[in-house]
Amino acid sequence: MDKGYEKERFESVSLKISVAKKFNSYCRKLSKSKSMTLLLMLEFFEDNGISPAETMGPKMQTLEHLIKKRFNGVIAILKDMEKSQTKPTVAMMQSLFEESAPKKQNLILEKKNAEKDPPKYQERNKQET
Repeated sequence: MDKGYEKERFESVSLKISVAKKFNSYCRKLSKSKSMTLLLMLEFFEDNGISPAETMGPKMQTLEHLIKKRFNGVIAILKDMEKSQTKPTVAMMQSLFEESAPKKQNLILEKKNAEKDPPKYQERNKQET
């Protein structure tokens, strides 16, 4: 018995013999009763918003191939963007920061200045003292 539908009564549906045979074999494949198989089919079409008269389009393998192609296209675009935009921009930014970094200069101390003075200046300082 079908769960949740035990107390419902049966209604007859008229089918052609060839359709009834095909439907019976499909019910056996699913291991469901005829009522549950028909209910599953109706819910499938309603949930997916498709009509049984419409085709589902290409098979899953074809769809998978198309998706892989698009992913490869996206990857190629991203790699091109990285080459042409990101890397040059990063290089420019690094060169700007390297140039703007202050160069380290030695502090000027009095002792070093006295030692670097020319000898004439040192002699004058000695004579004045």
